[in-house]
Amino acid sequence: MDPYLYFVLVIIVCGCGTSSSILPHEGYAQVKGGRVWYRVFGEGKGTPIMMLHGGPGGTSRSFYQFEEIGKDRPVIIFDQLGGGRSDYHTDTILLTVDNFVEQVEAVRKELGLTSFYLHGHSWGTALALEYYLKYPQAVKAISFNSPYFSTKVWKADADTLIASLPDSIQQYIRTGEQTHTFDSPEYQRANIFFVKNFGLRTERRKSHLDTADVKSNKFIYRYMWGPTEFTATGSLLNYDRIESLRTIRVPVLFITGAFDEARPQTVQRFQQMIPGAKFTVIPNAGHSTMHDNKEENIKVLKAFLDQLK
Repeated sequence: MDPYLYFVLVIIVCGCGTSSSILPHEGYAQVKGGRVWYRVFGEGKGTPIMMLHGGPGGTSRSFYQFEEIGKDRPVIIFDQLGGGRSDYHTDTILLTVDNFVEQVEAVRKELGLTSFYLHGHSWGTALALEYYLKYPQAVKAISFNSPYFSTKVWKADADTLIASLPDSIQQYIRTGEQTHTFDSPEYQRANIFFVKNFGLRTERRKSHLDTADVKSNKFIYRYMWGPTEFTATGSLLNYDRIESLRTIRVPVLFITGAFDEARPQTVQRFQQMIPGAKFTVIPNAGHSTMHDNKEENIKVLKAFLDQLK
C-alpha cells in the first residue's frame, strides 16, 4: 500500500476529534443565514484551542498574533457571520446571542472536535461563556481575555475611565450621549482619545498569515452594541451573565490589560467567582492585549495551557 494512503487511512480510522486529525487548513461551515469562514493553523499535537473574536461584528485577524501557540496545538479561528471572510449580512433577525453560539457549534462539528479549549476576547468572552453554558461537554478549559459579561458593569467601568480623561473630552462624550450626535467631530475625537488610552495603545501588529483584506461589520456592532465602546444603545443593552460564571466547572484563566476597558479590578472580581480560576494583568496594555504586549499575552496563555492535561 502507498505509505501516504496508509497515513490517511490511519487518520480516518482513528476518528475525528484528536489533535492529529486537525491539520492546518481553511474552509467554511454552514450556519443559519450563510457560511462562516474558519482557519486552522499550527501543527502542534496538543489539545486544540478555538478562539472567539470580539465585536460583535469584528474579525478574527488579531488572533494571528498567537501563531506561536500553534507550535504546541492546533489554533482554530473563525469570523462570526457578517464580518471578515464569512458571508456578509445586515439581517437583524440573525443577530441573537443564540445564533452566535450555534456558529461556534457549527465550526466544532465541521472539525469533528470532541475535546478542545476556548479562548475569547472582549465580546468573544461572552460568546465563550454562552457556548459553555449550552454545550459544556467538549470544552476542557476557558481563557477569558479582556472579558465582557455585563453591559451594566462594562458601562460603569467606562464611566470610571472617562472620569480620568481631560474635562473637554468628558464634555464631548456627555454632549454626544445627551443629544445622540454620535457622528459629530467632537464625539468622534473623544472616541479616538478613549481608544488610544484604553483600547489600542500602540500600533496594530501585522502577521504574514493575514493575507486577506477583510473588514469588520459596523452595522452589526452598532445594532448589537452601540456607536462606541463606552456608549451602549443596542440589543445587548440589558445583557448580564455574570452570575453564570459560578457554574463553570473547568479550569479558567482571566486576562486583562493594565489599562484595559475591562478594568483589572472588575476582572479580578470575576475570577473570585470561580474556585481555582487564575488571573493575570498584562502590563503596558489596553484592551488590545495581543497588539500592545503580544509577548506577555502569549506567555501567560501558553503557561495556562501547558499545565492542562
